[in-house]
Amino acid sequence: MQILNLPRWIIVIFAIFVTLSQIHSHPEQIQPTSDNLKIHHYLTKMLHRWKSQGIQSQETALKPQALVLLAGLFCFIAASISSAGGIGGGGLFIPILTIVAGLDLKTASSFSAFMVTGGSVANVLYNLCTISEKFGGKTLIDYDIALLSEPCMLLGVSIGVICNLVFPEWLITILFAVFLALSTFKTFKNAILYWKMESDMVMRSGGRAEEDGVGQAGGVRTCCEKGAMKNFREPLLRIEGSERSRFPCMKLGVLVMIWFCFFLLYLLRGNRYGQGITRMKPCGVGYWALSLLQIPLAVAFTAWALHKKETGPCQVPIQQGMGDLVENASSKKLIFPLMALLAGILGGLFGIGGGMLISPLLLQVKIAPEVTAATCSFMVFFSSTMSAFQYLLLGMEHTGTALIFSIICFIASLLGLLVVQKAVQQFGRASLIVFSVGIVMALSTVLMTSFGALDVWDDYILGKYMGFKPPC
Repeated sequence: MQILNLPRWIIVIFAIFVTLSQIHSHPEQIQPTSDNLKIHHYLTKMLHRWKSQGIQSQETALKPQALVLLAGLFCFIAASISSAGGIGGGGLFIPILTIVAGLDLKTASSFSAFMVTGGSVANVLYNLCTISEKFGGKTLIDYDIALLSEPCMLLGVSIGVICNLVFPEWLITILFAVFLALSTFKTFKNAILYWKMESDMVMRSGGRAEEDGVGQAGGVRTCCEKGAMKNFREPLLRIEGSERSRFPCMKLGVLVMIWFCFFLLYLLRGNRYGQGITRMKPCGVGYWALSLLQIPLAVAFTAWALHKKETGPCQVPIQQGMGDLVENASSKKLIFPLMALLAGILGGLFGIGGGMLISPLLLQVKIAPEVTAATCSFMVFFSSTMSAFQYLLLGMEHTGTALIFSIICFIASLLGLLVVQKAVQQFGRASLIVFSVGIVMALSTVLMTSFGALDVWDDYILGKYMGFKPPC
């Protein structure tokens, strides 16, 4: 039997899906017993008590103030850790705000958008003002990867949000746990690999990290300069003038245009509750027409970016044992929009930022950790600002408190970034960035999976429908 050759975890997940589908195909057979109710009461007692202390009603949130201050402290720590890896940290902010501050999920999500924006602003400002001699006197942000990835990531988020509305909660929780656990494992594996290679280079160079280029994990040099130690990033997209300028104005202009086009579509369409700048029927013909318009928009921008290519010299990693980065950068550029589309879909499905998902993918294709962190934070800036503006225009409450939390995350991100970058420069350990990404992903996996499981158990005990739902 061929099925016996499948990995065990696939068989187990399939069995769980079949079992839950059979159970909930006959909801009238489910009767909550007294034992189940006792277990449910025990599991959710502390959570409900915390929430009841944190908010007295939807209109009077943010009480008592002590819990808000405690949540701010935890968010400060989470933002400082997340900033080093260039990821937003929404997977940590939402659980902290719901558990500690007692906010409802909708308010916590809106606050998280502002907090991620604050952290990404700190990252972008730092990276724009920092020139890396290690990468040929350029900024760490790879505008080419951002330009190739951003349209498909924004499209993927819209697809993921629709899937989030359709998929049952138990399926989303299982997919989230499996995918993020595998990504966390891969991230830590890459971090250990970078650490070992950096240690080997230190030993071979007799501890002369700066002279011999230790800590340049993932850096590239051209095969045309065999034996040379000149390191730089060959641009994926050759747009006239962009190689000589510290700020590639044309690429930045196109990125802003992409952001504005998608943002305008979101505002015209509104959400499924009819909240928007136009009186459009929710889930009507116009609603879906504007939603589908995102597909040709993303394809057009991505095709333009792919068209602006020019075959450059092949690139290979400096360190041995890393495998080939790409045989030819121009012929492999399609991998970036595909990765961004996958990250966007999963981010929209799970309700977290794309940075936590795109970062492991970029590390997996051997992009340097420093470049990965800076580029991810740059892309997170565009997606988080779009979410924050939408919340504002659709009547968000408690904007003053949200701005205070965003300032806290701005300061924490800047501080964490300065500390980690100083450590990387001093010890030549770029793997510290990868470890920080892994830590945030591991904590997010545990927190969000645990409370997602509690919500699933709550729905099961109360006999709620747990099958697939229509998007509207």
